Amino acid sequence: MATLATIFDRFTAAKIAEQIAPRARVLEAEDPFEVPSFPNEDVYFYVKRIDNSRVLRETDPAARKACWRMIGYAFVVAMLVIGLLLPTLYELMAGYRTEALRQERERLQLDRAALELAETRLVSPARLEELARMQRFVDPAPENVVYLEGKSDQILAKK
Repeated sequence: MATLATIFDRFTAAKIAEQIAPRARVLEAEDPFEVPSFPNEDVYFYVKRIDNSRVLRETDPAARKACWRMIGYAFVVAMLVIGLLLPTLYELMAGYRTEALRQERERLQLDRAALELAETRLVSPARLEELARMQRFVDPAPENVVYLEGKSDQILAKK
């Protein structure tokens, strides 16, 4: 990658080196096991410690205003999305409630049918006759039956 330094170095460095001393070509025996030099290995980077503990950050009122504005916009967008999804959620919950009520209705109808069946078994004439025989109920004799007078019925009805 070419930089201005290398471009200027091509033009100026060659001329300066020729002016200082003519180049003599010396052929030295190259060591085949010598590690080639790395580019910029003669450059030394000095790391200076920087202490920023006493530096105070300057507040930016425009940034604070922009942050609060962004928070407000996010809140409004969230409320808008919730408002738009609320009818769908309500419809979904109503569907679940309707299905639960339908299942409860079916269960109650089955319970009612079972109770009516049990009642018809208990109130059947054959069952009542069996209970009467078990408890020794007998029809009273006609002389044991007491009939109420008609006057008391009228008196009770008037009151």
